[in-house]
Amino acid sequence: MNIDKIIDNVPDYKVFMTVDELDQSTMSLQDEYPDIVKVFEAGRSRENHRILCLKIGNGSRNALCFACPHPNEPIGAMTLEYFSRALAENDEFRVSTGYTWYIIKCVDPDGTRLNEDWFKGPFNIYNYMKNYFRPASNKQVEWTFPVDYKNLHFNDTMPETKAIMNVIEETKPEFMYSLHNGGLCGAYWYITHEYDDIYDELRKTAVKNGVALQMGEPESPSCVEFSDAIYKMSGISEEYDYLEKYSDTPPEKSCTGGTSSSDYALKHNDCVSLMTELPYFLDDRVSDSSPANISRRQSIINKVETTEKHYKNLDNELNKIREYISADNPFVLLVEQIIDELDSSTKAQMKLVDKPEYNRTAKVSEVFDNSVVSKFYNSLSTSLCARTCLYEIDRLKRTGNKDISAIKQLEKSYSVFSKNLESECMYLEKELNYKVVPIQSLVRIQLESGLIVARRRLKGDKNERQGKD
Repeated sequence: MNIDKIIDNVPDYKVFMTVDELDQSTMSLQDEYPDIVKVFEAGRSRENHRILCLKIGNGSRNALCFACPHPNEPIGAMTLEYFSRALAENDEFRVSTGYTWYIIKCVDPDGTRLNEDWFKGPFNIYNYMKNYFRPASNKQVEWTFPVDYKNLHFNDTMPETKAIMNVIEETKPEFMYSLHNGGLCGAYWYITHEYDDIYDELRKTAVKNGVALQMGEPESPSCVEFSDAIYKMSGISEEYDYLEKYSDTPPEKSCTGGTSSSDYALKHNDCVSLMTELPYFLDDRVSDSSPANISRRQSIINKVETTEKHYKNLDNELNKIREYISADNPFVLLVEQIIDELDSSTKAQMKLVDKPEYNRTAKVSEVFDNSVVSKFYNSLSTSLCARTCLYEIDRLKRTGNKDISAIKQLEKSYSVFSKNLESECMYLEKELNYKVVPIQSLVRIQLESGLIVARRRLKGDKNERQGKD
């Protein structure tokens, strides 16, 4: 499979596509290539939006790709937009992959719509944060697959999750690509299978496109590292076991969602699953492995203390408006989840850093993650609080509710949150030396990474068959 030409031909995208634009493009592709492309409805969203799935090719293996399982992560939608067209247009490329491809460009259309105000730019930290949305764990498509593990029992699957489950159950994919991305980070990967012969290839996809590797703190303390910037893709069990070991709170109280798509797919087949995490905003300190002037333990402690203070301030301001927040307000849910779990997660981290290996000198990348990147992600919650207020103000005015005291307090709290967000973004603009990564580069990395792993999955199959012969 020679993929260089396919990668080189990725367009120079300037903006992200909306849900409606993606749907229109999907249907147009079927109209253009009716003998090659079939579109079917995998399911419906909570707001009854069609979740469209493309079937392309006639390979002997099945592969499933889906984007926007987290609705603030549209890079994958652009990757699948280009990939689906490349498969349809290029017979040689399509056949050479060896797969029948099932492709869902946007699996959470409702949540994605709540992010669309930043999709067309301007691409800066403030505009991204101001228009950011992300649901709580039990409302995330990626983390609401059914699970029964120790004392954790979750079966409240979302319609969007069921759409993926339907395709998995029907096709039993041997390769699955759940397309994600971060905000401020470097490039890193999650993979279910330990394929150490392709790790260098994966890392090269990022480096040659000008994206530094993520060499700082892992996304979660429970992550298992296969190699530099490459981690084991897992389900909820690893997080559960970590909390069971280090937290005083029963893990089932903190693990409020279900398991992952990769975990569910493995129950139906020996499915190799991949995630390629990429940034919108890149500061090269994410890959700086030189020693800092602080221990890793103290660096993490400083982060924990700053985070605690941040969320206590949010909690105090939210206390002034909680009586006015409706049950259907989507923006506050993740913030409330973080606040509820803060004490447990803090105690777990503080217990973890008592281990001797945290005595070593921290890397610059780790200090950068703990001191600056953590503030970036904390500020996203500030934005969600501001949007919570706007949602309720609009609801009251739209329904003709004349509760003046409610409107005044919501407007006052909105002013507090929005001013804090502006201040936090000004701090980040000052502290960061970042660039906005071109969408073209991000799509190239995601696409090539997926094709590398898909190819390696077939190679593994061949080796296994030869060994049996």
